[in-house]
Amino acid sequence: MPAGTRIVTGFPYTAVSITGTETDHLLWALLAVSFAVMVLVVGLLLLYAIRYREASRADRGNPEGKSWAIEISWTSATLVVFFGLFLWGADLFVRLDGVPDNAIPIYVVGKQWMWKVEHPDGQREINALHVPLGHPIELIMTSEDVIHDFAIPALRIKHDVVPGRYDTLWFQATEAGEYHLFCTQFCGTDHAAMGGMVTVMSEPDYTAWLSAQPNEGNLAALGRAVYLHNGCDGCHEGRGTSGAPPLAEVAGREESWLRDSILHPERRGAVRMPSFEGRIGEEDLAKLVAYVKSLGGGGR
Repeated sequence: MPAGTRIVTGFPYTAVSITGTETDHLLWALLAVSFAVMVLVVGLLLLYAIRYREASRADRGNPEGKSWAIEISWTSATLVVFFGLFLWGADLFVRLDGVPDNAIPIYVVGKQWMWKVEHPDGQREINALHVPLGHPIELIMTSEDVIHDFAIPALRIKHDVVPGRYDTLWFQATEAGEYHLFCTQFCGTDHAAMGGMVTVMSEPDYTAWLSAQPNEGNLAALGRAVYLHNGCDGCHEGRGTSGAPPLAEVAGREESWLRDSILHPERRGAVRMPSFEGRIGEEDLAKLVAYVKSLGGGGR
């Protein structure tokens, strides 16, 4: 572990991502407003229960009288406050959903009961994830078997990992350290053991760590080998009569679209393309998708 790195334990976790602090502020604001409403409502219930109890001599005249000014003010105030919280949350959600263009793509595969991680240059990890400090990270995630849930509390990120599709999640850490990684979706008998650590390192330390790790080569280059091994070039490089488009034409598509096109081409209108479902594993599929993306410069 690099010098100065700290392991974060205990509760509560301090937010260490660029959106984590805002997420906390939104949560506390929602709790504060909800608590204030609860205190007011319960307080009024108790007040009237005591004031108008059976033995009370309080004036009970005009029971159908209303104070429209109070009711309209109360309803309008709560509507404005909660709608404001909704807009704040919606804005945060949109920003969390939009992956920065300079994010480092890292593939994550959930499997009973481990997290398998692969970096762009082929470095692999199990139940661990090393990332550079202050740089956006895009996680491209899928599952080999059942639904898992990728969660790093200190970074305030959590997302279902579903078999049969890719889901993306991004974050940018603001403090070096080691942070717990959990699966928060019950996924079988050893669910409790499906965890690990995320290590946030300075840029020089991260570069040194990458250099020290064994790798099979660039992920896109490995994808090219998968592409050739499965004979995809016969159609997509113009040597056949299938009418398949050059891969550069679809390289800008999202990972989920590309994955679906490979495993279920009929869903994308490619009725003459064979399905590769059951013929190619998730790791090779990630390599193949990375190769296709590289043909368009990785654009979205």
